[in-house]
Amino acid sequence: MLSPEGELYILGSDVTVQLDTTELSLVFLLPFGSHTRMFLQEVARACPGFDPATPDPEFLWLSAYRCTRPELEPPTPFGWNSPPGTAPRFAGIGGGASDFDDSRSDKRGLLVHPSSCAQDTPDSLLTRQNKSKSEITDLVRSSTIMVSDKAHMLSMQKFGLRDTIVKSRLVQKEEDYTYIQNFRFFVGTYNVNGQSPKEGLRPWLSHSIPAPDVYCVGFQELDLSKEAFFFHDTPKEEEWFKAVSEGLHPDAKYAKVKLVRLVGIMLLLYVKQEHAAHISEVEAETVGTGIMGRMGNKGGVAIRFQFHNTSICVVNSHLAAHTEEYERRNQDYKDICSRMQFCQIDPGLPPLTISKHDVILWLGDLNYRIEELDVETVKNLIEEKDFQTLYAYDQLKTQMATKAVFEGFIEGELTFQPTYKYDTGSDDWDTSEKCRAPAWCDRVLWKGKNITQLSYQSHMGLKTSDHKPVSSVFDIGVKVVNEERYRKTLEEIVRSLDKMENANIPSVSLSKREFCFQNVKYMQLQVQSFTIHNGQVPCQFEFINKPDEKSYCKQWLNANPSRGFLLPDSAVEIELELFVNKTTATKLNSGEDKIEDILVLHLDRGKDYFLSVSGNYLPSCFGSPIHTLCYMREPILELPLETIRELTLMPLQTEDDGVQLENPLGIPKELWMMVDYLYQNAIQQEDLFQQPGLRSEFEHIRDCLDTGMIESLSASNHSVAEALLLFLESLPEPVICYSTYHNCLECSGNYTASKQVISTLPTFHQNVFNYLMAFLRELLKKSAKNHLDENILASVFGSLLLRNPAGHRKPDMAEKKKAQEFIHLFLCNSP
Repeated sequence: MLSPEGELYILGSDVTVQLDTTELSLVFLLPFGSHTRMFLQEVARACPGFDPATPDPEFLWLSAYRCTRPELEPPTPFGWNSPPGTAPRFAGIGGGASDFDDSRSDKRGLLVHPSSCAQDTPDSLLTRQNKSKSEITDLVRSSTIMVSDKAHMLSMQKFGLRDTIVKSRLVQKEEDYTYIQNFRFFVGTYNVNGQSPKEGLRPWLSHSIPAPDVYCVGFQELDLSKEAFFFHDTPKEEEWFKAVSEGLHPDAKYAKVKLVRLVGIMLLLYVKQEHAAHISEVEAETVGTGIMGRMGNKGGVAIRFQFHNTSICVVNSHLAAHTEEYERRNQDYKDICSRMQFCQIDPGLPPLTISKHDVILWLGDLNYRIEELDVETVKNLIEEKDFQTLYAYDQLKTQMATKAVFEGFIEGELTFQPTYKYDTGSDDWDTSEKCRAPAWCDRVLWKGKNITQLSYQSHMGLKTSDHKPVSSVFDIGVKVVNEERYRKTLEEIVRSLDKMENANIPSVSLSKREFCFQNVKYMQLQVQSFTIHNGQVPCQFEFINKPDEKSYCKQWLNANPSRGFLLPDSAVEIELELFVNKTTATKLNSGEDKIEDILVLHLDRGKDYFLSVSGNYLPSCFGSPIHTLCYMREPILELPLETIRELTLMPLQTEDDGVQLENPLGIPKELWMMVDYLYQNAIQQEDLFQQPGLRSEFEHIRDCLDTGMIESLSASNHSVAEALLLFLESLPEPVICYSTYHNCLECSGNYTASKQVISTLPTFHQNVFNYLMAFLRELLKKSAKNHLDENILASVFGSLLLRNPAGHRKPDMAEKKKAQEFIHLFLCNSP
């Protein structure tokens, strides 16, 4: 392997619209924007190649407020307790299957548009997050229109300002036309440890309880195979779906509303047949929290829906394992909360987050353990059934008490013994070599009003897994619409609006118009805010494009919210989020772009307001070209800005050009620092490049690299490994240059031809490639300890080192596999 100086270094020697009082107030906006969300969405771009249906990873400018239209599947009718492929024995909800490709009208003649989120064109230069939904099994979506949805349709853009006001007034007066009715919910969670169903599930799902109105059933570790991990396909989805359908309460007929799965995390939603017409706006989403924020071995899946007039979100999560990793579990929870977003009917509105629902039910293998007690003490307390004493040492209890996680959520009393870890097929505690301490890993929590927990228990009779299933039964008060009262309320609102038709021109005041962001760093969010105070006239506001520009702001800036509606005498806080990523860092490094922009805030039927944005960016090795970094012998933050500019703008040279600057390094010193750190500390690290790090540690690593203070680097091996992947993804020209991309694919089965292609790379790129391959081969020598293999590493590094040229179509499955095969050749063959 090469040192930075070039010396050889031997290693190791869904359609209806939601009426939700929780999401609408005087200002009909959903405030998003957090460092957590933006960082994780960004690093998710860099997770390469695990899901073949996922687009090539790119660090694109992110928006939390818009997403692409979901991919639609052929219409599927509801099946009553029917397994996949079985013809339904009853008609589907709403009289048949849903087809979201077409607009449709309800029985009142109101046009209902398909559910979608706004999508910018590629030319906008403001590329928004395009989250792949290939892993979502879209079985059923509701197409029924309820009386209560009439108000929501008024939020559609085609209705304009007047009807937006109608919607807001209806939400304010919701108590005038709704009443609370209790419905029974069953919530269950089961980590099945990769096993197939071996016993009936009725002892868990329907024993000794009246038939629930709604079933929410979640699984974790559905399939532990590499095929499920890499390609997201598993036959066990159908096996467990069938087992659940057969285990539902025999005294009722149930409609399967939705199934969603991310690798081994699956969530099923069923409702009684008589309630099916009152289910609407069904949406499902997934969030992976594995390495680079995307691997689906850990993370969460969720289904949100409208039941009568109450919005409900059900989340199933599998958080990070191991006793000492409670901070990682906390981070996983926060990542799921910030990144789980559901499209709304109105494409002009931002997506809904988990918190923007009346009722939240959270289940899963949360993996919080019992700490500060040895295994025997834990087992003795369990034997004595002294669960209260044991619970005092429960990590989830401790973390919730400090408001570090699940703030505002409630969990019922734990009156059952820990549900993990057992010897499979028995009720005996773990007798393996690791001898895991018992823990309440499997939990059910809730948040919202009018919720009463009737039971919370484990089910010891099921022995398929090393976990025991858990269930909780709730009575949940749901808002049901009184149609006559609703009609009267609507008429009153419309009459009052007639008096406002000739209102004056809207006018607002802004609390601040100038914003200065100082010392902006790579992938570190800065936020400043201001308040819009409205006058006496209802108004709509929106940030608009300046002449000849394709977006209202530069790529590194975002206004949250960027548009909205204000009632008289109301106000809204706007956050300006500045976030530099791979797409924007290079030009900021070179000085071609600066932290300078003007935003235009436009009022419908009113005037424009101008906001000034300024600041300075601290250059970083992240986003810098390989050859530029090789000519930087000093840390980038110690170099004059003019020198950084010149080196960043320097064209990529090849050996034949005969152009050489004095004393370049063989490889970027920053790359050497990270690889050397991993070699010295992580050569035997289990799950390296598969388990994510902490973002606070990424910021520390970035600062150490940019200042050259590598001796002060103190971070987990997983954080340094993730930083290395982010560094490679941030390169404006990948290690294997764009010009050689197609040649590499063509010779992916031929090692000699592949070596020839590498030999044509510019010298610095050759050096980096060879250095990385040598390091990865050293890791493979320790596979017995670190559990890495050639396929894992080729999958991780394939689409980082070998990227499709910018502006070209996204690679298909065959191209992705060829890229992995190309890297695989160099991992299996020594030079």
